[in-house]
This record gives sequence, C-alpha cells and structure tokens, in this order.
Amino acid sequence: MITVKIKKGENIKIESKGHANFADSGKDIICAAVSVLLINTVNSIESLTEDNIEYVYDSGYLKMEIKNPSWKTRLLIDSLIIGLTDIEEENKGKNLKIQFI
Repeated sequence: MITVKIKKGENIKIESKGHANFADSGKDIICAAVSVLLINTVNSIESLTEDNIEYVYDSGYLKMEIKNPSWKTRLLIDSLIIGLTDIEEENKGKNLKIQFI
C-alpha cells in the first residue's frame, strides 16, 4: 500500500511511502503511475516556478516541502492531487491511500 500524506497551508508538505503491490516489481502500473505523478510535480515546480522545493527521493519514498508556494506551485500540487485521487478511487483505496493532514 502506498500512503501519501498531504499538508496544504502556508507551506506544503507531501510524503509518500510504500509500494502498491498491485503486480510484480517492474510491472506494477500503480507504483509507476504514482511515481510519475510525484516526480513530474517536483520537476515541474523546479522548471516552471521560482519556488524553492526541498525533497528526498528513494525507492518507495518521496518527501517534499515547499515554503511559501506561489500560485503556480499550488496549481501544480492541485493537479497532483487530482491524479492521485483518481488512482485511489479507481482502485477503491486498495493500493493507494491519500491522507490530508
């Protein structure tokens, strides 16, 4: 199970842990989709905004924090949340759980 904790406010914090266990490693489309959404969001914030994003990434783990995010970053985060929510709903929460804290 992948757990994604999201805290929105003056600062944004997102932490993703775990593996979906939907299929064997290398064939798990849920893990791949979540990873792509998360990494693309980090890359987009770095490329398209002037905001400072701090992040740590490792297999099955990503933690990011953005202090005083601009409207562009907030829009990118909202897009990430839409994608993650769609995956969670499609799989009825079996492989991905989003928690707003």
